[in-house]
Amino acid sequence: MPYLQLDVTRSYTPDEKKRLAVAMSETYARMMSVDIRRISVAIRELGQGGVWRIPEVGQEPAEVSLLMLDIRRGRTADLRMELAKALCAHCIDILGLREDRLNVEFTQHDGDEMYHPTLGGYSPDWKPGEG
Repeated sequence: MPYLQLDVTRSYTPDEKKRLAVAMSETYARMMSVDIRRISVAIRELGQGGVWRIPEVGQEPAEVSLLMLDIRRGRTADLRMELAKALCAHCIDILGLREDRLNVEFTQHDGDEMYHPTLGGYSPDWKPGEG
């Protein structure tokens, strides 16, 4: 943990997905003051018609992308918003996603809800200045 999960409706090359994973990991580690080795990134290609949202009342549903961020509890709402904007920018720049068809959702966890065997077991609760 953190676990960054992007659901998309088309396919991308392994190189594009790798570039996005690197960019998202580096940005997350820097902005959220976390050891980059704790970060996992999933790019889930659900295929055409895999994720929908109604953009305006009365309109037909539109295909969209959704970025789910499972993170440790403790960051401010302002910091989470800045992170969301930065990660969206990577999705737009690298995969060509549309900003108006991309949402970000956060799920916050205590450290003991995340287990990393190679990093000593449970994650510690997040503290400012960690990194």
